[in-house]
Amino acid sequence: MGKPTGFLEYQRCEDLRRDPAERVRDWEEFHIPQPEEVRRQQGARCMNCGVPFCQTGMIYEGKAFGCPLHNLIPEWNDMILSGNWGHALSRLHKANNFPEFTGRVCPAPCEAACICGIYGESVTIRENELSIIEDAFLNRRILRRRPPQTSGKKVCVVGSGPAGLAAADQLNHRGHLVTVIEKAERPGGLLMYGIPNMKLPKRIVQRRIDLMTDEGVSFVCGVDAAQPEVAQRLMQEYDAVLLCCGAGLPRPLGLDTQGISGICYGTEYLKSAVERAQFGQTDTPFPSAQGLDVVIVGTGDTASDCVATALRQGCRSVTQLVRRSLEDYLDKQGRLPLAYAHEEALAVFDSDPRRFGVQVKKLISNERGELTGLVTSDGDSIPCQLLIGATGFTGCREDICRAFGVEMDRTVKTPKGSYSTRVDKVFAAGDMRRGQSLVVWAIAEGRSAAAEIDEYLIGYTNLVSSI
Repeated sequence: MGKPTGFLEYQRCEDLRRDPAERVRDWEEFHIPQPEEVRRQQGARCMNCGVPFCQTGMIYEGKAFGCPLHNLIPEWNDMILSGNWGHALSRLHKANNFPEFTGRVCPAPCEAACICGIYGESVTIRENELSIIEDAFLNRRILRRRPPQTSGKKVCVVGSGPAGLAAADQLNHRGHLVTVIEKAERPGGLLMYGIPNMKLPKRIVQRRIDLMTDEGVSFVCGVDAAQPEVAQRLMQEYDAVLLCCGAGLPRPLGLDTQGISGICYGTEYLKSAVERAQFGQTDTPFPSAQGLDVVIVGTGDTASDCVATALRQGCRSVTQLVRRSLEDYLDKQGRLPLAYAHEEALAVFDSDPRRFGVQVKKLISNERGELTGLVTSDGDSIPCQLLIGATGFTGCREDICRAFGVEMDRTVKTPKGSYSTRVDKVFAAGDMRRGQSLVVWAIAEGRSAAAEIDEYLIGYTNLVSSI
């Protein structure tokens, strides 16, 4: 350990954020990285614990505790302190294929498990991670890695979200011929379409996909593997098929929406917003929030992203309805944490958009079936022309499970500790197997599934299973 007293000498110092009133005017990333000297001090705060709980990756009382990827956090924090960025990168890539993603969107369960945070503030692990990978890209330390030889085995990965990309990356580096099938027009799945550009710029996702393509992974877009003839052809042509199609079926709002327009789910709304703002599409299926009164039902990252997106589209007002009471969200000091979107709403409308302990009781529409307002459970009437449900997901698509003949119960059934289905050479990973979860857990699932597929194909593996 480079500085045993670092956690005593330096205070936690997070990356800066652009002014909320300024950043709502564009779709650019809102984080401002700290200079190298500050980052080295933040690396020095790592205590090099005898038992580094930050990298445990376990479920404790229903919550993720520590890094599911088992990132070698104390090691690369020490490398940051010493200024050895190349060595830090090598240790980081031992466990994480895509630190540029997790460093931006992960809720950092590693920091929640940081020993330094028991009596003070935890180490800025996520931002330290991001600084390593961005320094590597900036200084051309990320080099194309092609396997020295090929196995001759062909693997098809269905779905190009974080789990699918992680599995494809691992299997490609083992020398297998990997093809990724994606239903959408562009690869990236949730990373490309489900997370707004200001949190995860699409150039960052494309940068990694371009690198994987250069290293030998093939991407085929615009193909729906839920079609039975497509599924059968894939099972015939490939030695193994990995299903990583997510768990994107939204949880219903529980309202009578028959014949009423102006209602959509969070992922649908965010996808349309990305297509419109970043890809210049005008024929998106869901409208912009420009000039509308927007109500978002739910909490969590998706709801916050919808708030931030509506603000950038120029909504007239935005309200976020949260079912649970305010007391459930207060921190240890009795304060209500502010997500980036709530900071922006305060800057634009001078008020927090959240209303706690409230649900939608009734929808109001005009004679043309257009949503005009709603009535809440406490009797208030709220104007609303766009209602967005962001209440989570119930499971994966049934049609793709039927096409491949795999068993499911909300998610794909696999034996405990395994990623294989009852169908020979068909595997499943990510949210499709695990259920709704974090990007970092999806990457861990993809890495673990890749290890199992590798052993299935050639009889052994030297890939590390994260789970």
